[in-house]
Amino acid sequence: MNYQLQLRTPDSNGNLVFNTIIFDAFKVNIVERYYGMVPKSCDVLFKVRTLDDQLIKRKDGHVKIRIKDEDYDTYKTLIKVFSTYEYKNKLISRNDAQQDFVHFILRLVIINYNLN
Repeated sequence: MNYQLQLRTPDSNGNLVFNTIIFDAFKVNIVERYYGMVPKSCDVLFKVRTLDDQLIKRKDGHVKIRIKDEDYDTYKTLIKVFSTYEYKNKLISRNDAQQDFVHFILRLVIINYNLN
């Protein structure tokens, strides 16, 4: 499945970071919301949309998912790779790092959504 990964889209600011993964048939909008003093706390939410921006409901009828617990720890580990010296200077495979992140998000989408 083809995808395009957009990290820190132009709408991002200090307290809100928007990331998007665009697949052939749908897209996943990921929002990181930072609050509090240093060290800042973070909430990570994502929604699945069609390519024409229609929201897709989860299996339980709700729209968004909050990433928490072990999945949150995994998310933070995977997203942190994109800001490392090794990633920026191509000392590690960028493609592998991006695929690990996309596969993690895709796993959450498959668990929580009915995609026909």
